[in-house]
Amino acid sequence: MASACVRYPAWRRTFCLCLPAAPLRRAAPERRRYVYRATPNPTRRDRARRFAAFIRELPMPSDLIPLIELHQVSKTFGKPVAEHSLQGLLQRLHLTRPKPVTHAVDRVDLRIMRGEVVGLVGESGCGKSTLGRMVAGLLPVSSGIASVDGKPLDSLTTQERKALRLKVQMIFQDPSSSLNPRLRVDRIVGEGALLHGLTDRKGADDYVSAQLQRAGLSPQLRQRYPHQFSGGQRQRIGIARALAVQPELLVCDESVAALDVSIQAQILNLFMDLRDELGLAYLFISHDLGVVEHLCDRVVVMYLGRVVETASVDDLFARANHPYTQALLAQIPRFDIRSTRYDAIKGEIPSPLNPPTGCHFHPRCPHAMARCREEVPALREVSPNHQSACHLNDQR
Repeated sequence: MASACVRYPAWRRTFCLCLPAAPLRRAAPERRRYVYRATPNPTRRDRARRFAAFIRELPMPSDLIPLIELHQVSKTFGKPVAEHSLQGLLQRLHLTRPKPVTHAVDRVDLRIMRGEVVGLVGESGCGKSTLGRMVAGLLPVSSGIASVDGKPLDSLTTQERKALRLKVQMIFQDPSSSLNPRLRVDRIVGEGALLHGLTDRKGADDYVSAQLQRAGLSPQLRQRYPHQFSGGQRQRIGIARALAVQPELLVCDESVAALDVSIQAQILNLFMDLRDELGLAYLFISHDLGVVEHLCDRVVVMYLGRVVETASVDDLFARANHPYTQALLAQIPRFDIRSTRYDAIKGEIPSPLNPPTGCHFHPRCPHAMARCREEVPALREVSPNHQSACHLNDQR
């Protein structure tokens, strides 16, 4: 924060982009009460231009540094009550009902490199969407370290954190609920670019038209409202909105699950074309392993908030190690009789409010042992670039 900016108390809900050495002058000298302000008075356009210049001056990171890296990241909903507090005493006396604490994500490690497509798979309720929102910066982490370009977000200033978060954008599952029905398409797509100084008012129409055309929509449709489009077209609007701020990573949260099969293929092909054109990286969240197999470079399997296996696509689908991954692959119809056959998954996923002890998968695992009920398996390397969290690996 610049020491010369005396207007900051009035802007404490935002951040100030005043020049560090801005001179001060007296405003309204004829009044008894003097008000000082930094000159020149920065308008919204000036702040956007300075922020855009700040982004351009950021050093270019090395390709060897992960774009996104999460280390032992956890996310809990609900706050545990201290045992010696008044609320804890009332709970022990059964006078109040304890509030549940949900461990949505439990000590997850994740790394995404530039240009890489990472698939995040698992059953509903395993924490995929929560992890994706944490990667996109929409949810804060409860514990652990989240880094962008090798820089922990906790150690950055507000301005640096905002600049780095522009690199990650999210595309949601339901395009109808993620678009403001009161805004036209040109406002939806161009608002972020105008706010961050990536374009100005004069060039906004051309900028929005270019993003719509890149997403496969006609620029002539920019004056329409979201309800005038089909589901696939609304999803393309969401893609154009994400591309408008020039990101490096797109988090796709079941982005094709609500679309028809033919439209799904078009959107998936669009993702791959954008990857080749812009060098984008993707975190593709899906429960459709068939789509993940043809789209992703690497796969991360989650179960009840924990990562149970991670490997390259070819290695995972050919030599799945964890029993949960094997059960998921058993649900994919295969026409090749020579392919490996696995036992289908049985039972329902437990509640995250009361997860099983030890390995979360042991109530449904056909190979469960007494050790599985007591110890949490560590994520270990079973082959090059292939990690699995299973006690059976110690016996092999």
